[in-house]
Amino acid sequence: MSTFVLMAGGTGGHLFPALALAQELNRRGHDIHLITDKRVAQHGGSFPAREVHQVPAATPSIRNPVKFVRAGFTILSGISRAMGILRRIDPDAVVGFGGYPCFPPFLAAAMLGIPGILHEQNAVMGRANRALARFADTLAMSFAETQHADRYRLKKVLTGNPVRDRVRTAADTPYLPIEPGGVIRLLIFGGSQGARAFADLVPDAIAAIDEPLRRHLAVTQQCREEDLERVTDRYRAARVNVELAAFFEDLPERIAASHLVIGRAGASTVAELTVLGRPAILVPLPGSLDQDQRANAAFVEKAGGAWLVDQATLSPQSLATQLHELLTAPGRLAETAAKAKSIGIPDAVSRLADLAEQTARGNP
Repeated sequence: MSTFVLMAGGTGGHLFPALALAQELNRRGHDIHLITDKRVAQHGGSFPAREVHQVPAATPSIRNPVKFVRAGFTILSGISRAMGILRRIDPDAVVGFGGYPCFPPFLAAAMLGIPGILHEQNAVMGRANRALARFADTLAMSFAETQHADRYRLKKVLTGNPVRDRVRTAADTPYLPIEPGGVIRLLIFGGSQGARAFADLVPDAIAAIDEPLRRHLAVTQQCREEDLERVTDRYRAARVNVELAAFFEDLPERIAASHLVIGRAGASTVAELTVLGRPAILVPLPGSLDQDQRANAAFVEKAGGAWLVDQATLSPQSLATQLHELLTAPGRLAETAAKAKSIGIPDAVSRLADLAEQTARGNP
C-alpha cells in the first residue's frame, strides 16, 4: 500500500477528476489525502480521503502591487504549512490537478523530494500548471493536443480526464435515436457561471420552434435558484414539457438519456459527454483569459462530436433554427453521438492510477 496526496483547487473542475482518482486508488488499497482550499466545502464534503487539509493560497496579480505582495506572503505561508503536512504524512507521491491552491503544496512536495504528477484537464495548459510543470516528474494530459505544453513533450503522458464512477456506469447506456413521432429529450446545463445565459436564451429559442416539433420535446434544464420561477413561466407559456432544478444529482444518467445536450465546454463536461457519447451544442464560457473552454469545444467539434457556438453570436432565433435542423435529423445526431464517444477515454482514471503507482517512491 502506498500513500498519495492529491492537490486541487476547490472548484468542481479540479475536484471531480481528483475525486475519480481517489475512488480508484482507494479500490486498489492505497491511502489518500487531499490538500485544497476552503471552497472544498461546496464540492468535496464527501471526498474519499483519510484527511482533507486546507492550505492558504492566492492568485498573484501583477497589475496591483499591493495584492501581488499580499499574495506572495499568502503563498509563502501556504508552502510552509504544506511542508509541515507533507512531512507528517510522508507520501509516496503527489498528484496535482491545477488551480492556484495547488501551487503551494506541489512546490512544497518538490522541495521535499517527493515525486509528483501534474494533471491538466483542459486543452490549454492552466497558468498554475505552467508555473509548476518544471517541478513535476510527469504531466498527465487530457487532450492529445494541449496549448503551452509542447516544451514539456518529454514529460507528457496522455491519460484523459478521469470521470466519476457513476459516469462510467452510465456509459454502458446506448444512444437511442429519435423515433418518428416519439419524445425528444433535450438537456441544458451550464454550471453556476453559465446557467444564467442559458436561462435567458434557451426558453425563448424553444418557444420559437414550430409547434408540431415543440410538442414532442421533453426539456430538462439546470437553472440558478433565482431564475427558476421566470424560466418556468416562459416554458409554461410555450406549452413545453419541462423539468427544472438548480442542481441534478443524477446528471450523468440524464445526459445518457438525452438526444441532445446544450452546455458549456468545461473540462469535466467535455470528458463526460465524450465518455457517454452524446451530441452537444457547446457554448464556451466567454471572458476566460486563456479561452480554455473554447479550445476544449474546438477539439470535440473537429472530431465531429459537437457543434461549437460562441455566445456572442447566439440569439434565441439562431438557436431555434439550429435546434430545428438537428432535432429533425435523427441520423445526424446519432452519427455525432458515435463520433463523440470515439474520442472519449473511459479508462482515464485507470491510466492515471497506473501512472501514480509507477511514480510512487519504492515502486520496483
